[in-house]
Amino acid sequence: MINIQSIKAYSDNYIWLITTNEGNLVIDPGESQPVINYLQKHTLTLTDILITHHHFDHVGGVLDLKKNILGHVTGPLNHKIEGLDKHVTHGMEIESCGLKFEVIEIPGHTLDHIAYFLNDKDQPRLFCGDTLFAAGCGRLRGGTHAQLLSSLQQISQLPTATQIYCSHEYTAANLVFAQTVEPNNIDISARREEAAALRHANKPTLPSNLALELKTNPFLRCDKSTVVDRVEQHVSQRLNDELAVFTALRLWKDSF
Repeated sequence: MINIQSIKAYSDNYIWLITTNEGNLVIDPGESQPVINYLQKHTLTLTDILITHHHFDHVGGVLDLKKNILGHVTGPLNHKIEGLDKHVTHGMEIESCGLKFEVIEIPGHTLDHIAYFLNDKDQPRLFCGDTLFAAGCGRLRGGTHAQLLSSLQQISQLPTATQIYCSHEYTAANLVFAQTVEPNNIDISARREEAAALRHANKPTLPSNLALELKTNPFLRCDKSTVVDRVEQHVSQRLNDELAVFTALRLWKDSF
């Protein structure tokens, strides 16, 4: 049995709580109190904490929560993150609460960014922090455009059924930009309606899934003629490769 619950933090963060028969873990607890409140309400004890990168809205609650966990705090190879017990790198496998996660390094948003891939053949799941968002991707906060593109390409190669658990409720705003890039993409139009309905009902738009992202996320579509043509039109010049398109697209979104 596996249950995944989003816990709201700050204005638009999601902390992911995974509950199994063998324990409970949280991913990227930027605040401790929302997690404590949820655990107390549902009579749960926290076993482990997983961290994707060092930004405060992902690690701010670690030291407080660590006082009462049964297991460990695991995160990227960044010794500036306080409270980590285990540092993990690309290709390593970690076990928590009866689950096996593969660690994937996905730099770009930050240099230390990692994701946790739960490679279940029935329902694969990716916890990707701020690298891939629903219909968008993270800003550069230490990495390069080339690194971020490479990370997104790596994610694109996962099974298309993979559910995408990112860390912010940015979907509606990202879809406005996506539709600006591809105004005739009917999948984006349909997704905007669905996202608007979910938010109107105060429900999260996450998790997403990779198949949907490949159809509606412009940052995963920089090899598509509709995106290339529109970005070239925006910058008024020819762009010679996918990295050039991606870079111009990310800069466009930065000032959108």
